[in-house]
Amino acid sequence: MKSAFYDGTLSVEVRDIPVPAPRPGQILIRTIVSGTNPKDWKDPKYWSPADAPPANHGDDIAGYVEALGEGVTGFSPGDRVAAFHEMNTEFGSYAEYSISWAHSTFHIPPHVSFEEAATIPLASMTASLALYQDLNLPLPWNPAKGRLPLIIYGGSSAVGAFAIKLAVLSNIHPIAAVAGKGGDFTRSLLDESKGDVVIDYRKGHDHVVSELRKGVGNDATRAFDAVSEHGSTEAIGEVLGKGGQITTVLTPEMVVGGRVDSGLSEILFTLVGRVHQDSSSRLTDDPSALLGDPEFGAVFFHFVGILLAQRRFNGHPFEVIDKGLLKGVDTALDLLKAKKLSARKAVIRISANE
Repeated sequence: MKSAFYDGTLSVEVRDIPVPAPRPGQILIRTIVSGTNPKDWKDPKYWSPADAPPANHGDDIAGYVEALGEGVTGFSPGDRVAAFHEMNTEFGSYAEYSISWAHSTFHIPPHVSFEEAATIPLASMTASLALYQDLNLPLPWNPAKGRLPLIIYGGSSAVGAFAIKLAVLSNIHPIAAVAGKGGDFTRSLLDESKGDVVIDYRKGHDHVVSELRKGVGNDATRAFDAVSEHGSTEAIGEVLGKGGQITTVLTPEMVVGGRVDSGLSEILFTLVGRVHQDSSSRLTDDPSALLGDPEFGAVFFHFVGILLAQRRFNGHPFEVIDKGLLKGVDTALDLLKAKKLSARKAVIRISANE
């Protein structure tokens, strides 16, 4: 099969490698469309060791089940599925065939395209972990019963938009969402009748802080920072103050040039890869094994499939790159680096025959 590899130079090379066999608990997927994410270029460029070898950095898979590893239930060959590939492991989504764990795979209903489905896995799980595992907000099946203000910084990004959609399902309001060019898209996700507002970060730090205070009042204690740089965390910290919790998608060390937090609120870090923590060791019959993020991921990915089937949830707006594997990955990396994807995601069509 053909698979795209690149290192910190971001020079893409397509190699012919054997089709992998799924291990116990895994699924082999014939990749039709791959999603893309900012970390696909930032990881090899900034976060990985300088001497890290070229790798397949794609993690959002949409395609057909080709084969099942031992112990996998609920899936059959030929099923249309989307999946979150385990980051920094072999056989990512920039290839004709990809490997996923069954617990981070979900069914794609007939009315949802592979392109739309490919926008969902990594970004929606990041938002889910942030809201429910880190900030301990009410789950959609046990929604908030009263006022529960929430700040979401980066509302037009895929992660931020999924956070808004989930918060609305959880009846969390008012939501103060910070966005820029994607402000109109962000507004379309909110319920202004419940006090939800959009704040334009392009008007400056003081404007953002002032409007956030107006939007969430004096009792806000929770925020999700889907940007985590360019002063976003500091602005939120000024609004929440002591006793607040902000969960971010980047640590200070991951921000190019560094980040200085206000020190007023507790800063948490949402790492989406937690859903794959110790995946192999969890294939056990030991009843004393600890439950945590992988189990949350298994439940929530299945839940996303249900919501999609019920048409109560959808993917992120997307731009299709249909240039083959080499030029497709290369084009996507250029778009990601140049930040030319406001309020939409680039998805790469891997198979030309679907």
